[in-house]
Amino acid sequence: MTSPDLTRVNIDKIAELFPAVVTESLDSDGEPTRAIDFDLLRQELSDHIVEGPQERYQLDWPGKRAAAFAANAPIAKTLRPVREQSVDFDTAKNLFIEGDNLEALKLLQESYLGKVKLIYIDPPYNTGNDDFVYPDDYSEGVDEHLIRSGQVNDAGDRLRSNTETNGRFHSDWLDMVYPRLKLARNLLTPDGYIAVSIDDAEVAAMELLLDEVMGASNKLAVLVWDRNRKNDARFFSVGHEYMLVYARDKAILTERGTRLREPQAGISEAREFIMGARARLDDDWDAIQAEWRKWTSAFPKDDERRKLGRFSKVSDRGPFRDDGDIAWPGGGGPKYEVLHPTTGKACKMPPGGWRYPSRARFDELVADGHIVFGVDETTMPRPIRYLFESEGLVMGSVHYSYAQTAAVDFEALMGGKVFDNPKNWKDLRRIIEYLTGPSDTIMDFFAGSASTGHAVLDLNSATGSQRRFVLVQVAEPVPERSVAASNGYATISDIAIDRLRRVGKAIDADTEGDLGFRTFRIDTTNMADTSATPDDLVQIALSDAVESVKSGRTDEDLLFQVLLDWGLDLAEPIEVEEVGDRRVLSVSDDAMIACFSPDITDAVVRSIAARHPLRAVFLDAGFATDAARINAEQIFREVSPETEVRAI
Repeated sequence: MTSPDLTRVNIDKIAELFPAVVTESLDSDGEPTRAIDFDLLRQELSDHIVEGPQERYQLDWPGKRAAAFAANAPIAKTLRPVREQSVDFDTAKNLFIEGDNLEALKLLQESYLGKVKLIYIDPPYNTGNDDFVYPDDYSEGVDEHLIRSGQVNDAGDRLRSNTETNGRFHSDWLDMVYPRLKLARNLLTPDGYIAVSIDDAEVAAMELLLDEVMGASNKLAVLVWDRNRKNDARFFSVGHEYMLVYARDKAILTERGTRLREPQAGISEAREFIMGARARLDDDWDAIQAEWRKWTSAFPKDDERRKLGRFSKVSDRGPFRDDGDIAWPGGGGPKYEVLHPTTGKACKMPPGGWRYPSRARFDELVADGHIVFGVDETTMPRPIRYLFESEGLVMGSVHYSYAQTAAVDFEALMGGKVFDNPKNWKDLRRIIEYLTGPSDTIMDFFAGSASTGHAVLDLNSATGSQRRFVLVQVAEPVPERSVAASNGYATISDIAIDRLRRVGKAIDADTEGDLGFRTFRIDTTNMADTSATPDDLVQIALSDAVESVKSGRTDEDLLFQVLLDWGLDLAEPIEVEEVGDRRVLSVSDDAMIACFSPDITDAVVRSIAARHPLRAVFLDAGFATDAARINAEQIFREVSPETEVRAI
């Protein structure tokens, strides 16, 4: 009935390593429960006697322990599918989850553990205008949550409670971010990344927080995005934002020889130009080279495509440059004899040694046309770099992307200013393409207006990739009398869902790929609370305690709760069939078959078993008697013993 108890999972892991530190204590009900003797654990992890608290370098604030506890505490929630707010529900691989992101991260711990290549978030900025605390009370609805947390008052008006005069100005914000980052890290692939957009108010705290959660050694970069100038500023116009980028495990990237590169700006246009010039000038390379230089010099000086002109020469392999350094970087490189192909004499050697580790490698590059010699041996050879054979450029740390442009594009798509300060999806597309592969999963659990989803859909359309997104956004009400409200939107998640629909429609209908998404809403568990003691049940309430499933829940609701419990992908294809007049749900070509009929017969069980699914699940109340349920298990033992069978 609940998400995994991560504290218990962590105790199990520690018990495997250090069984001596596991002890017992009494829980809140006075029942014995396993616990960790932290004094013994500290001693196990130290090569000297540990006495009392030790000073150490760390980020600390009031409420940190409670925030860490909030990350591990289980919740009695589930994800319920919302078909009417989805696009191509049966086949879509993308997910949109409406609800609190801490709850969503807990629910996804099993199904997406170690499967997300990139997590991008743009958490609420601590501007002093809003209280961005997300108190983790899972029993209340969104409206009550926003009121109790101080984000709005009883009248629904936003409050300005998190002012700089509040002693918890930073602590409140850290309380909100910390547990979410801890849970998010679990979802990353071993070679995954997390990128966090943040402004100068909390960049220092966020960097220390990521150092703690991700490990300081895994920090890859602090990017700066210059967005706009504020002429009404009193002292300085702070118009930039930061993006902190961390690896899940930088050592793994190093071991795999990972080198991040992106295509040079204008490379596709350059290919088209050269192809057209070759056809038009009949491979007259001098004429093609002259036109190439004229074409590249026509770009404005601040246009990234002007840099194509650095490849100023042209051959049948395209534009190239031969002005590079052939010396070993920093000096101390290998020294060997290189003979000039015409004079046969040893060429002049760079003082720091050759750039290439061996003579054999040098000869390979010569044969492949990547080394050019001078007129004789007195001139050092030079390396040749071909534009169209380049693996791309490493991304810089400073970028220019004006917020007004993103806002105008968003308004054009949505038909009005229904959301303030949307992220530039083109910037996100660039980051996503740089850090992920064509079949990777990208998550954004502060989805806002769904800029990340927009970026993924557009990138897939442009490149033919099959990237998937998982977006999470709380159903925060839009302000009354706002443009969004007048356009019919009730919540920010409504805006995000509609944006994804519009983006899918705007993309060419002939484009192959997944333009749909499955929408889910976080809700209480589908299972009824039947934990009452006999003394608490009066005769009239006995009938209410019989059913294990809450009224109003569908077989699809139950199916996705089972997928979460089993740790299966929520985007697997689902087929609905009739077996013996009973509705049956088949997931991913019979990887799992579910039948939640209230009347399950032996014939239905035998038909399902004959398909040899990996997993089969039934409604416990669907069996008329205990004997019928036991008989169903026996049928599977005989017909399909490899099937894992469950009843809920």
